[in-house]
Amino acid sequence: MEMQGGRMLRHVVLRWRLWVLVAGVFFCFLHTDGRPGWGSDDFLDGFDDIGPAEEDVPIDGFDDSTMPVDPHDLASETTNADSPGRLGGHAKAAAIYNFAHDRPAAGETDWRGLSSLKTELFLEFDVKLEDGWQVYASCRADYDFAYPINGRDAYTDAVLDAYESEVDVREMYLMGSPARQWDIKVGRQIVVWGTSDNIRVVDVINPLDLRMPGITDIEDLRLPVTLSKLDYYWGAFNLSGILIHEVRFNENPPYGSDFYPFAAPSPAEKRVNSNMRNTQFAMALNGIFSGWDLGTYLADIYDKDAHVECCSSAPSNSLQSAHARIKMVGTSTNVAMGNWLIKGEIAWLDGLKFTNAPNETFSRLDTMAGLEYNGFDETLISLELVDRHLYHHNDDLKQDPDGWNTDQLQWVARMDKDYLNDTLTLTLVLSFYGETGQDGAYQRLSAEYEIIDALTVDGGGVLYQSGNLPAFNNIGDNDRLFLEFKYSF
Repeated sequence: MEMQGGRMLRHVVLRWRLWVLVAGVFFCFLHTDGRPGWGSDDFLDGFDDIGPAEEDVPIDGFDDSTMPVDPHDLASETTNADSPGRLGGHAKAAAIYNFAHDRPAAGETDWRGLSSLKTELFLEFDVKLEDGWQVYASCRADYDFAYPINGRDAYTDAVLDAYESEVDVREMYLMGSPARQWDIKVGRQIVVWGTSDNIRVVDVINPLDLRMPGITDIEDLRLPVTLSKLDYYWGAFNLSGILIHEVRFNENPPYGSDFYPFAAPSPAEKRVNSNMRNTQFAMALNGIFSGWDLGTYLADIYDKDAHVECCSSAPSNSLQSAHARIKMVGTSTNVAMGNWLIKGEIAWLDGLKFTNAPNETFSRLDTMAGLEYNGFDETLISLELVDRHLYHHNDDLKQDPDGWNTDQLQWVARMDKDYLNDTLTLTLVLSFYGETGQDGAYQRLSAEYEIIDALTVDGGGVLYQSGNLPAFNNIGDNDRLFLEFKYSF
């Protein structure tokens, strides 16, 4: 009876979660700078605003790496700066509290309560050289005090290696213009492709840090890689050629983490050396016009996700995690219509491999459609949906560890609302896999407040739902609250 009562209580809690989040949405709409929303004439003012298409100006908000801007214009601004160098960064203190875990079985890690108490120091160094050339470098070091507080013996070695401490060189590159209309950037960097803010389709250059999903946005999850990027600008167009020298894959939850989906460790990863033979290639052509843009992309890269294969050269044919060499061709577009921004991306991937089909390769078509609306006061609402269709699918691929259906559907709804002269931002993110979240889901509600110019506090919660996809196996109890203080200098 006790066990059944606990299950019933959990179902009631899960049913009320979405209602709480929906109430948060209405709260954001009904309170605009302290005034009622729906009953006020001011609430409709945003519908009369002139959008980018009516003003006959290009769309704002694109990543610098895809903007076809003459680099000499940027170089002149850099040269006129007073100081040749700049040292900056930030210091963070963050805590995460898990509030939904049950008491663990004997021998299992107890993830209840404080799961992270991390301090982080991030430093960035920017030096301006002659003729518009620039050197940039950044690094990060962090330590999580939750592990010695809770007792390091309670965690697996893989968890301690992944989460307890880290020193990492982030971006480090040399950038400049060897000739007019040409721009070169060499070193460790992040290249953003496409139009989606929440879902990856054509954005395939950088791997992701997935060790703690749902806590941060995709823009903070990209891991830099060493590459050489050459850009040519003419008119509204930008042609980019990329050589990716560093082979780097997604960082996934380690064995023993409450996000790790399986009962046993994954096989050791097959090493892929970062050498000339394994150099990856990519190319992009972007055009930005009045009220719309268009991009086309080609890539010959290693799959960021691994499959398990038999290692015939090792004794007893042991297993190993391997990464297939795949090809991608895709396109993306943005169209601004008043207060609306219409997004689209499509990508064809070939050469995919899966654990449960060891002698086959597969092709996949990823199609994304999205909408953004900014007609409400200080509010941005977006919806993005992607379907990933796997060709020549068979039922074996539905089994773990692949967990692939013929069509994998994901959709993300997001709302950002600013208050108090843009010093307070409320963010709601609803991410679902499958039409109703049957393959897994999470919801994040957070608030970021600027205490002073250099000091911000960010806090909120993430609710998870278990689903059919391997990454969402048994994560329904991983709900957590987070709080972070950040001082920038």
